[in-house]
Amino acid sequence: MTNKTITVSIAQQMLFAFEAHQLVARYPISSAKNGVGQQQGSGCTPLGGHRVCAKVGEGASINSVFVARQATGELYSPMLAAKHPQRDWILSRVIRLQGTQLGFNLGVNPLGCCDSMARYIYIHGAPDELPMRVPLSHGCIRMRNTDVIALFAWVDLHTPVYIYN
Repeated sequence: MTNKTITVSIAQQMLFAFEAHQLVARYPISSAKNGVGQQQGSGCTPLGGHRVCAKVGEGASINSVFVARQATGELYSPMLAAKHPQRDWILSRVIRLQGTQLGFNLGVNPLGCCDSMARYIYIHGAPDELPMRVPLSHGCIRMRNTDVIALFAWVDLHTPVYIYN
């Protein structure tokens, strides 16, 4: 059991890390351009209670590129981005989230799949040239690469993550 907790404020576009109820770090983030929402295919950031269910990329170089939670062997650069303008860049580390609220962000509801894990919702690194504190992601929580590396080293599996508006 961990005494760590993460909260994400969509309104402030900030992530807060707590240990034993004390704030230990705060980071600017970028949530979904489409706003908040739980449904698969919405491109929205899901709200509510989550937990860290996987950590991917330990020891990877900063700017390592991940596709489907696997390192591609590439390192992000503006030149690589120019070659692949449609890619949603997932860089440096992947902290995978699982919803904890059945019918809200876990499983299905009358509208269909609302499962954050099935939607591949992560906290992950993003290209440094992308702005933070501006909602621009496809649903995930984007962070600066140095910030996500620090958070990844600190966070434990099963750490609660609360995303609120």
